[in-house]
Amino acid sequence: MSPKNILLYCLIFTGLFQSCGTDVQEKKPYNILFIAIDDLRPELGIYGNEIIKTPNLDAIGNSGTIFENHYVQVPTCGASRCSILTGMLPSSRAHLKNSAIEKMMADVPEGERPESFVHHLKRNGYYTVGIGKISHSIEGLVYGYEESPEGAKAEMPYSWDEMLFDAGKWGNGWNAFFGYADGSNRQGKKKQVKPYEAGDVSDEGYPDGLSTQLAIKKLRELADKEEPFFMGLGLFKPHLPFTSPKKYWDLYDRDEIPLSGSPDIPENIDLSSLQRNGEFNQYALGEEKASLEQPLSDEYARKLRHAYYAAVSYSDALVGKVMQELDELGLSDNTIVVVWGDHGWHLGDQRVWGKHTIFETALRSPLIIKVPGQEARRISSEMPVSSIDLYPTLMELTDIPTNFPLDGQSLMPLIKEGKDESREALAFSYFNNGISMRTDKYRLMKYFREETPKIELYDHVNDPLETKNIAAEQPELVEQLLVQLEKGDTGLYSKKNN
Repeated sequence: MSPKNILLYCLIFTGLFQSCGTDVQEKKPYNILFIAIDDLRPELGIYGNEIIKTPNLDAIGNSGTIFENHYVQVPTCGASRCSILTGMLPSSRAHLKNSAIEKMMADVPEGERPESFVHHLKRNGYYTVGIGKISHSIEGLVYGYEESPEGAKAEMPYSWDEMLFDAGKWGNGWNAFFGYADGSNRQGKKKQVKPYEAGDVSDEGYPDGLSTQLAIKKLRELADKEEPFFMGLGLFKPHLPFTSPKKYWDLYDRDEIPLSGSPDIPENIDLSSLQRNGEFNQYALGEEKASLEQPLSDEYARKLRHAYYAAVSYSDALVGKVMQELDELGLSDNTIVVVWGDHGWHLGDQRVWGKHTIFETALRSPLIIKVPGQEARRISSEMPVSSIDLYPTLMELTDIPTNFPLDGQSLMPLIKEGKDESREALAFSYFNNGISMRTDKYRLMKYFREETPKIELYDHVNDPLETKNIAAEQPELVEQLLVQLEKGDTGLYSKKNN
């Protein structure tokens, strides 16, 4: 090759090579976009729902890894988020409450161990931005639903370079979280509100639309930064109240929306295994009150399901706007995208309207991880995974070491190969004085209470809707599963002074 051609060759490949030798420039670490969607059941097209309209979330799944059976560790917002952020199973009753992150992090001096995976990323060169609801508090500040955020302390004081929220006409985060299209909120109305609304407004007429605008604006700024970024975007919907712009209600024919396939109390259980719809019934102007003694009418149940579907489609549309901006900025090829639902939600299943049980419906939620360059995969229901697995997964993807223990196990073998011989098919969850263990075929529940039965067993091969507790019929199987359940018993129900 002539000297002239060598010079031309070097000029063409400037930016790919550090010199005309063989040393390739170090690749910029992956960016991470973490999308947390509140109260999202696996009611998406890619999870088999043929009626709901979720094209944008489906598109992420179709180019990423879909975990069919992903389980949260606690079926309530703050505690579930505590587990995923710390990569740890709950080990005290304080870890089962919405205040879990506040108690663990807000007043704790910065230590050698990072308070969250966001903090660990920040310590290792990531610029971290949170928008909306990532932990439990909306602005990342600790204050009560009816209090002012002025002077409030940070919920995760060491994790964020920036924590952003636009409260718009609602004034503050909690007002926005429980807000309606006219700027009112559940607190201000003294709970004299409906649990749903079809607002004649644009996407920006509800708080999640404003959060999406913030995310798009911030992505444009982050695109020019030298360091990699972590952005967390926490969307409120479909959390109660089921509010969304009317155009998303108009996507559906209500008569085509199915009712629950398991509307009755499961056989052979005590009612203490369920919950009495307290959160749902706070919306005092609802047409009917939910109870375990009497199901809602089919007409009202279908209306509520319609409202939930519309709220999911609203969040889906907002996710689509963010993903489009990621593409237009040229960030998609180097950005990991994680979509996570913080827990499931009973839509009349087992006669419950809400979360707060350790049944499948309250614990199973979507988890989708899209890694640039990785083949699209679907991890079947034969391999349950847990929210605590995300922390070690992100650290492996970013080559950031952890010199402290985590309860989760990296999902990278599943993402890369579709299998992991070292992984047990077990997922553990906790609430309501009980431990719930999901295997590939069964769900076993062990309750620490006076009411009997204290053991429940559900056969997911023959009874995927958990309609009958068969523990008394399968004593040998129960004994075998109880041995496995011990692996998830962190002692939280036996520790004194929890």
